[in-house]
Amino acid sequence: MRPTAEQPHDPFTSPRPEAARAQRVHASLFRIAERHATTDEQRGRQVHPFVMGPHEAVRLVSFLLSGAAQLDDGEPEVDQADITAALTLVPQARAEMDGLEAALLQMARGRGMTWQEIAFGLGLGTPQAARQRYERLVDRTAIDLDEGR
Repeated sequence: MRPTAEQPHDPFTSPRPEAARAQRVHASLFRIAERHATTDEQRGRQVHPFVMGPHEAVRLVSFLLSGAAQLDDGEPEVDQADITAALTLVPQARAEMDGLEAALLQMARGRGMTWQEIAFGLGLGTPQAARQRYERLVDRTAIDLDEGR
């Protein structure tokens, strides 16, 4: 029997945090889209109008290869050079996400969120795990910034 709002969790059934996390992921995407990306203009705020970001390029090639996106008429097929280009961009996309995550964590702390609340949002089990993740991200992004000079 699954717990409901009226009925507490059954103490003899182990909780399924992965299912709860999956539901939160869906709800999170819906919430942000509904509140901050209802128009094309809102959705385009974080995207450069003339230059594709690394994560966009990797995602596009992946979607085209998987069939999740279809080629337009006259558009060339994805070839080995496109795949190599996308693979080349993966480390840059990862570094970009690391920087975004570190900044978001800094802003969350600046807004008064506890490490426990942050751990919940990240799907981590403890506040210590969230803080350690933040510290690793800061170290990694500081190294990446230094290498780019």
